[in-house]
Amino acid sequence: MEILNLSLPAANRFASNYLAQSKDVMPFFHYHFNDLNEDLKRTAELKERSFPRIETATHIESFMERFGTSEAVKNSIEKLKREDSAVVIGGQQAGILTGPLYSIHKVISIIKLAEQKEKLLGIPVVPVFWIAGEDHDYQEVNHVYVPMEEKLDKWTYPKKVHSKPMVTDIPLDQEICREWVRNIIENFGESEHTKRLLEFAERQIEKSATFVDFFAYIIMELFKDYGLLLVDSGDKSFRQLQRDFLTEQIVNHEAITFSLLEQQKQIGDKGFPITIEAGEHAANLFYYDQKLKERILLEYDLAANCFVGKSGRVTFTQEELVEMAAQYPEKFSNNVVTRPLMQEWIFPTLAFIAGPGEISYWAELKLVFEQFNMKMPPIVPRLNITFLDRSVEAEVTQLDLKLEEVLQRGTNQEKEQFLETVRDKEVEMLFSSVKEELLKQYQFIEAKTAVIDRGLLPLLKKNESYLLKEIGFMETKLEDAVKQRHDIQLKKFSRINLALRPDGSPQERVWNIFYYLNHYGLTFIKDLMILPFEFDGLHKVIKI
Repeated sequence: MEILNLSLPAANRFASNYLAQSKDVMPFFHYHFNDLNEDLKRTAELKERSFPRIETATHIESFMERFGTSEAVKNSIEKLKREDSAVVIGGQQAGILTGPLYSIHKVISIIKLAEQKEKLLGIPVVPVFWIAGEDHDYQEVNHVYVPMEEKLDKWTYPKKVHSKPMVTDIPLDQEICREWVRNIIENFGESEHTKRLLEFAERQIEKSATFVDFFAYIIMELFKDYGLLLVDSGDKSFRQLQRDFLTEQIVNHEAITFSLLEQQKQIGDKGFPITIEAGEHAANLFYYDQKLKERILLEYDLAANCFVGKSGRVTFTQEELVEMAAQYPEKFSNNVVTRPLMQEWIFPTLAFIAGPGEISYWAELKLVFEQFNMKMPPIVPRLNITFLDRSVEAEVTQLDLKLEEVLQRGTNQEKEQFLETVRDKEVEMLFSSVKEELLKQYQFIEAKTAVIDRGLLPLLKKNESYLLKEIGFMETKLEDAVKQRHDIQLKKFSRINLALRPDGSPQERVWNIFYYLNHYGLTFIKDLMILPFEFDGLHKVIKI
């Protein structure tokens, strides 16, 4: 494996500006990323604050027991207890089979940055992955894409979820999952690694009771030797650590929303789109209905001086919410605004690893953090990675394509240009002439028909359409014949597109790590982890 660094724009304009540390966006952040002086400022700030280190480490140790441990994990837990330690943290939803590749990229980013910061600063730095188990968007975590005849095929986990439970509460049917995963891996294509990968997947399924379990078992099997720690935001025990902070959020809900909207106004004034949907009555908190197994977003009704759920399903006074937060914190969960706050209260965060979308929404939270006399941690863009198989690289070279352009927009434009060079222009002109003459003659026939018998006009139109359809059919057949003569070249365009820019999306948003584990073996992750990644904002093309 080797890394090729390319300069590519980020997925959105705001993130591109942030990568460049542009003066247009940096006022919305407290720190520049990847700057030693800023890291030193941040460590000094963390020393002035207190964190529930022992309680958090104890919880993580208990939570992770069932997922298998290692000396590196044990060392990370001990580091977290130290008063001088810090964490590099990031999170994602618990996608089935770990979801799209960017989840794996994020894990790698967290581990690698923690290693680098520990060496640079001389303090213990712990990698922590925050599983967004409190999220309830099942449709985002229940599928994997499989290549079928050089096209994408979406395979959805065949179990319906009718309500909106937190992902951490979604059970995993082991029999259904086993058969579904086996079919997926087999459709990736038989390789020398397929048998071992199937056994690996089945072992994780056998140990898993929920979607989060399945995600966590796979992640820890792949990354436990690098000291990665996991937390599940939907875990009830984890909520016990959040009591006091939930109370802070409830009591200060109006200030949180006011600060958010004010920051969004400043960002909007700079011409950037707003990421977080929020109204002036937002409470930025979910109430979890245990009977319905569903999260209900709360809003504050100023006139009634109470908190209400959607369509008035639940109603609480502030005093009732505060009391519940103290006694039953598992009844609440954070939204996109308050989750970063909760993370900041619990963990001594040296850096937060963010994708392009996260960079945008964190910018909207600066004044919210200041409301609680805190600064946002340095927001470090996660590694953007594309895996480039040598056979695909060879075809890129053969077709004289520019890799940067393929990664940004695929090969469709070049494919059409190639087709234009091989089309039989004479045949196209003949068909065009025939259709033009047919339409002209039918105008004359239509005029005569109108005089003789207007009732026949619909039949005439039908006859005209039929002839045009038949001519079009023959035209298409000849075009297909031309394409068939150049099928080898055209398939190269399609294979490159499927590998690097599937369906017009970045590879990392579509493909799943199991596709690569099937082709390159379970040691694929270890091979990746020895590479010298740099957090320089450049796109990492990994040749494999």
